[in-house]
This record gives sequence, structure tokens and C-alpha cells, in this order.
Amino acid sequence: MSVAITSFAVFAASQIGTPGPANMALLATGARFGFRAALPFVAGVALGKQLVIWPVGYGLMELSARAPWVFEMLKYASAAYIIWLAWKVANLRLGQERSTDGVPGFAAGLIVHPLNPKAWAMIVGGFTAFVGPDTSSFTATLTIAAVLLACQVILHPMWTLAGDRIAKTVAGTAAEPYLMWTLAALTVASVVFVLFGGGT
Repeated sequence: MSVAITSFAVFAASQIGTPGPANMALLATGARFGFRAALPFVAGVALGKQLVIWPVGYGLMELSARAPWVFEMLKYASAAYIIWLAWKVANLRLGQERSTDGVPGFAAGLIVHPLNPKAWAMIVGGFTAFVGPDTSSFTATLTIAAVLLACQVILHPMWTLAGDRIAKTVAGTAAEPYLMWTLAALTVASVVFVLFGGGT
């Protein structure tokens, strides 16, 4: 198998474990609604990356070479969506007693990574840097999909749980609005870095 699995796993863990639009959404969701209530959203976020991986593995890279403007439009549309989410986070207040009314569910989680420029950059980088030229599309895509899902199953809940724990500390205090604005600012910063800083 011509996929550098170990190297790719290290790369994937470093990307999935570090701040980005998806992790900020998970952190904010855990903070607003609590860890247990956020789990369907977490599952959707984890599985949503598969909606990017398989099309990329089966020819989207070729489309990218032929029509790069499509991906430029996608990148900026995605950034706009994530920034809109950040605005919603900034105006959320945790309250003393968190309610599950309006908690984002599985379907909401599914669209996070397809609209996440960091996810696209990570996946494209995985195929271009860690897959040998003699590897079949199915083998390469299955391997990358499995490694990313394994990392997400471990790391995404950790971000959500961190949000839950932070919220229990600051909910109803003077620090609460500053926390929500900080989460929003970090979300926007992560998008700007991916778009203009060359990061993944």
C-alpha cells in the first residue's frame, strides 16, 4: 500500500487537534448546550468530512486543475458561512441553566466540514503529499478517510468537552460575553489564516 499511513496520521492529528473553524464550532456548541446535548452535532461534524474526502479521492482534484475558479468561489463562500457562525457564537449567552432548545443536531454537523476551508486544504494536502502515484483511488481514499475519522472520533469530543467545562466556570459571570467574543474571534482568525496565511 503506497500511502504513508504513519506520517499522514501525525499530520492529521496535528491538523484536527489544533484550532480551526470546526473545532471552534465544537467548543462553542459544548459551551452553549453542554457535552451530552452536543454529541449528535459532534457525530455529524466527524462524518461530514467524509463528504469531502470521497469526492476529492475520486476526481475532484482533476476538476481543481481544470477549473480553479470553482474552488476559489467555494473557499470564499465557505469562509463567509463560518464567519456568520462566528457572529452567532459571539452573541450567544450561556446562562446559569443551559437549555437544549435550538441545539444543532447531526444534520447541522454534517455541513461544517464541507464548508470548512481548513478541511479542504487538509484533505487535498493528504492526497498530494502522502499518497504514492501507484495507489488506486479506492485504496488511497479509504485509507485517508479511515485515518481522519479515527482522529476525529478522539479529538472532536475533546474540544466539545473543553467548551462544556469552560462554560461551567464562566456561565453567568462578567467573563461570559468576553469568552463568547473570544471564541468568535478565534473562529474568524482561523478562517483568515487558512485563506491568506497558507495554513491548513
